[in-house]
Amino acid sequence: MDGKYERFRKMHESDGAFVIPNPWNAGSAVILEALGFEALATTSAGLAFATGVRDASREVSREAALENAREIVDATDLPVSADLEGGFGEQPQDCAETIRLASATGLVGGSIEDATGMSDKPIYDFSHSVERIAAAADAAKGLPFLLTARAENFLYGRPDLDDTIRRLQAFEQAGADVLYAPGLPDLDAIRLVCASVSNPVNVVMGLSGPTWSVSQLAEAGVKRISVGGSFARAALGGFIRAANEVRERGTFTYAVEALPDAEAHRLMRRKTG
Repeated sequence: MDGKYERFRKMHESDGAFVIPNPWNAGSAVILEALGFEALATTSAGLAFATGVRDASREVSREAALENAREIVDATDLPVSADLEGGFGEQPQDCAETIRLASATGLVGGSIEDATGMSDKPIYDFSHSVERIAAAADAAKGLPFLLTARAENFLYGRPDLDDTIRRLQAFEQAGADVLYAPGLPDLDAIRLVCASVSNPVNVVMGLSGPTWSVSQLAEAGVKRISVGGSFARAALGGFIRAANEVRERGTFTYAVEALPDAEAHRLMRRKTG
């Protein structure tokens, strides 16, 4: 375990930026490992879609999220960080307990966000948000675990860059190891965020809109690049196109672009023992 954690920590200390893709189950994790990625992160969106509910609906329980994470951890030899949403509870002690449970599953990292899940008040107040991250950071002390703190303003109709940076700076002071503000509008905003904090910054790509490259993001100061639920949505897009072809046209040409059976077998791990 500590070996995975040390590898993960060193990735955040190395030069340049690295991509941490987001599998939604053990099979997609195995494929990403076979393709050469060096670390993985779970996706709340991918898990929600796989279980037939909406993302951010709070319909996926902490137990279900951690069981999904455990399956991914057990399926590969890579370090795995988890999307722990809002910590599965409003209070600081809920976030702390989530971190302890996450570490016990074999995860070497995880993120806590400041989104409430409530439409009338989508973001926790500043002081409460900081208290939640501080409790999570305190729980992570002494554990092989990197805590990521997320400021969600831009995903919830609050495009306030000053407040976002203020939150990230406070989260860093509270003990977060990695800072993350999904939905930043442009490279200038990303560059300013990276310059405003000392710890590594995560940026998510593949959601929609701009398609900045790894090199562009690295130049802006980004250390870690995730893809959120976009790989899961890409897979679902192919699935829907195939299903619609059969239903609407009665043809099966989708099979030409499908992953060959032999290649799928090659990518899957062969369990021993």
